[in-house]
Amino acid sequence: MPGARVDTARAGAESDERGDDSTQSDEVSDREPVRKAELQAEEVAQAPTQGTTKQIPLEDRRASVSAPAPGAIPPGLLGQASKDPEPNPGPEIRRGEPDGGSEVCYHDGGTLEAEDVDREWAVLPEVSQATTDVRIEDLQVGDLADNTEDEIRKLRDIIWAHRHLLIGKGNALPPAAVGAICDIDVGDAAPIAQRVRKIAPRFREKVSDLLNGLLPAKIIRHSTSPWASPIVVIIKKNGVDIRLCIDYRLVNGLTKLMIYPMPLINDLLEDLDKVLWYCSLDMASGFWMVSMTDRARAISAFITPFGLFEWNRMPFGLKNAPQIYQRLIDNALYGFLRIPPAVDRSTLTDLFKEGDPEEAGESSVLGRRSYIDDILVTAGSWDLLCDRVKALLEACDKWNISISVAKSFWWLNKVDYFGHRVSNEGLEAHPKDLSALTDLPFPRTLRAM
Repeated sequence: MPGARVDTARAGAESDERGDDSTQSDEVSDREPVRKAELQAEEVAQAPTQGTTKQIPLEDRRASVSAPAPGAIPPGLLGQASKDPEPNPGPEIRRGEPDGGSEVCYHDGGTLEAEDVDREWAVLPEVSQATTDVRIEDLQVGDLADNTEDEIRKLRDIIWAHRHLLIGKGNALPPAAVGAICDIDVGDAAPIAQRVRKIAPRFREKVSDLLNGLLPAKIIRHSTSPWASPIVVIIKKNGVDIRLCIDYRLVNGLTKLMIYPMPLINDLLEDLDKVLWYCSLDMASGFWMVSMTDRARAISAFITPFGLFEWNRMPFGLKNAPQIYQRLIDNALYGFLRIPPAVDRSTLTDLFKEGDPEEAGESSVLGRRSYIDDILVTAGSWDLLCDRVKALLEACDKWNISISVAKSFWWLNKVDYFGHRVSNEGLEAHPKDLSALTDLPFPRTLRAM
């Protein structure tokens, strides 16, 4: 029972204060709720002298972070381990005093279930080879029956002149965008190193294959960071394939929130029924186009049975990742620059924190905001559509933002946008979202009612 585990942990803490050398690890369940681990992390950060903290030699702590679970292969080598890691002994936080006076917290996380996945978990996707070998026929377009050949050729020529921005199938690492860098500010918080979590033997080969795909793509790299967030294997509905996630909840709990306004859905849908043409564009590989500072790389480190790794590009799941990406897109579309005109913008620096605002601001590209990587171009005429598409592609070229051909749709009369089907006839709920109601069987019993 949860109450029994809490009482046991409290009794263990009291026994430590009395000088009792007995341990509480045998009595703590290995399925302790994650909430207790978070509370313990807060208690350790706020009251260093309380609880069951103890000093750990530096060499022992380094071994705890870098060494794989029992039975796993050495860090940096990928393959299938020979036997299962030993069971997780349950949540525990330990503190050590490394050289220089800073501290490291070591945390043993409990087992989590699939329904615990939320936006604080970074997903490690399967990497496939992306291609820039795009043909004009690959573009997904709407009905062109009412357009002349000259009109169609005009827009196609604009798109084709910027074909170096187009990414075909695949999700390999895109070029780094200019003007945005992901940083993680945890203040004076001590690094938190969590233990590797158990992975069922039948899934280890899949985890190994996934890491083997991410490493040569330079999306991740080997790490020696004192931080370590655990990976969690989520089994897909077919019971065979997996989704590999990183649990960043403890890291996000220490991260200082970046204040930046995200677009409101109602504002994005406003006046969309007053235009004739739409282009729905999706940026290639999303957050991966944002580079990471050295500090952010170290804090993003995650531990697996095959070693410790860290991100080279910004992953999903970090607390401020949506705001950082939204700010990049807003900057590209609205020209809110805070750098002197003479500064070289090709360097990978945060353009929002340097210098003074430009005297002559750049005009808006689309006249409306977009939500993260979903950009909607609207126009009341074909010529205006061509002008806005050209302005958007020039902005993407300037800030080195790539566009996914497979997820983008050009010159449509009707578009699906944020759960709505939008056209000049108005906004309506998407039929797919209504299917749960329309396909609901008619109740035939009082209980069903």
